[in-house]
Amino acid sequence: MVDREDEDLQMALRMSLQSLPPEAKRSKPLDITEESVEATNRRVQRELMATAAEKRIKAAVASGNKSVSPAKPASAGEDGGNRTGSMASVIKDQTSSTHLEKSGEGAEDMRFGFGEPLSLADAEKLFLMVFGNCVSRDVLAQWSNQGIRFSSDPETCMGLVQEEGGPCGILATIQAYVLKYLLFFSHNFGKVDVNTPLYELGQNKVHQDSQIASNNFASITDYKKERALVYSMAEILFLCGSGKQAVVATIGVDCRDLEGSEGDQSEVLAKALKDLSIATASDLQKILRISTYSSQATAMRQLIKALPLFQSRMGAMLFLISALLSRGLESIQADRDDPSQPLVTAPFGHASQEIVNLLICGEAVSNVFDGRMDVGDGLFVKGVAMTPEIGFLLLLESLNFCKVGQHLKCPRWPIWVVGSESHYTVLFALNPAVQEENELEERESKIRKAFDAQDQSGGGGFIGVEGFQQVLREANINLPPAKFDHLCSSEFIVWSELWQVLLELDKSCGGLKDSSGLMGKKLFDLYHFNGIAKSVSSSTAGGESPLQKPRLCKLSVVVPPRWTQEEFLADVVSSSGNEQSVRDPGILELNQLPQHAPLVDCIRTRWPRAVCSWVGDAPSIV
Repeated sequence: MVDREDEDLQMALRMSLQSLPPEAKRSKPLDITEESVEATNRRVQRELMATAAEKRIKAAVASGNKSVSPAKPASAGEDGGNRTGSMASVIKDQTSSTHLEKSGEGAEDMRFGFGEPLSLADAEKLFLMVFGNCVSRDVLAQWSNQGIRFSSDPETCMGLVQEEGGPCGILATIQAYVLKYLLFFSHNFGKVDVNTPLYELGQNKVHQDSQIASNNFASITDYKKERALVYSMAEILFLCGSGKQAVVATIGVDCRDLEGSEGDQSEVLAKALKDLSIATASDLQKILRISTYSSQATAMRQLIKALPLFQSRMGAMLFLISALLSRGLESIQADRDDPSQPLVTAPFGHASQEIVNLLICGEAVSNVFDGRMDVGDGLFVKGVAMTPEIGFLLLLESLNFCKVGQHLKCPRWPIWVVGSESHYTVLFALNPAVQEENELEERESKIRKAFDAQDQSGGGGFIGVEGFQQVLREANINLPPAKFDHLCSSEFIVWSELWQVLLELDKSCGGLKDSSGLMGKKLFDLYHFNGIAKSVSSSTAGGESPLQKPRLCKLSVVVPPRWTQEEFLADVVSSSGNEQSVRDPGILELNQLPQHAPLVDCIRTRWPRAVCSWVGDAPSIV
């Protein structure tokens, strides 16, 4: 009589001999939680073989057969890195992790970390690159005690909480990608096109269901938030790996023998990491486990499995290491202008611009301008080479210390990391249309360009009648005869007079008269999120008690058209201190007075002359 394990093994062998048809090419996105018939057969085959092998091993060990030894761990590779334990448990982990919701609890759920150890030489190179030779204990503590976790506050539940000062560059950049998925892709979370890498999703450009995303952040489910986080992490890592690979760095932790290991995963993991400290490269090398993936679906499954580690106090450091290794340590150094300086800046341990640029555009360049710049003697410094998914604005630009290029100012999605002298926050819009050029501004630019091409006065701002006729032809302007004769009466056409006529001429005739009355004025809302937990006063029955939570602020923005700059400047009046107040009908109609804060200066680097207002405390970028 054939025993059960023999039946399992024979069934697996029969399945392995079946000729499976090649997998068809897919023209539509594939749900990463779906599994084809062929994949199901292969999975069941492996499970049966592994189960039968395990039973034979246990039976042999129990009978004292010393010639049989447990199977060795699988080698690192595309299907999950260095696997420990039996093949059956690995298959169980893979299949159960295709869903973000936690599956049944068990011994396997208490084992975290997978992959191969990093060599000591690479660990030393990595540690020196990130922290340098003279890193303080405080900086190491900051980077060893910051998880990637969402806020528990309903108002800011879509945001990642920052508890330590150093890793804000990591959290803010991940936050920007998370918002991209929550705002513009949450309707299609279950779908991943296997032929389109995640880092190219933004090329679809527009939210498919609606141009404007919802601002009902409190309604976002935990499932959607965690899925957005996993998608964001995978996209960033593959971006760093030039779309070819993603490296996931984890920590080898086995919590099964801990007292109370049957409890909540996060609590058990926190207990396991309680006494863990990283002071040297050797400390890092002992605990780090590295896995490399070329398949984004496989990488996401393993990121889901490792999510408790990234949510733990080691999360920010592990993600930084993952991004650096995805790019490659040699490539990181080649990207930088000065590779001798640590990526985490002294003395406060902030993420450098190179780290932020790496996560935004996949290269650890030191600058924020477009392309590269020739500094003489055949030397070039590198900036941002392409338009990224999310952008970047910098307070220092408003102080004329640098210039952020159009690539970072005009990303694919209306989401920007905002950098101040000491902190990174996030600015975003719900409507992608805030990125679009104003029709009347484009029209004004075209007409002015045609006018300047005919201006032979050396910049005097006037042209002759013949040149004027050429301008009318190039710009498709159909002036009424009376207006034409009036402008040509002095044989010279002055720009200011022509512009006044065009402002009164209907758009259908090539003018700029806007029936809406806005005359090119832009009105839109922006949201600012500061993830650092700060004290917020909250009135209670017993008085006021400070709450520690992140801050979300909605800003109403008015951007006057370029051609009314003189009128705009005339409306600027000085108020107390160095602040400015602007009288603008678009704001006064909403009973909101224009306000000023350093964030407004950042916004004006993207939308010059923007006027902002908000309710409550001023948005903080520190």
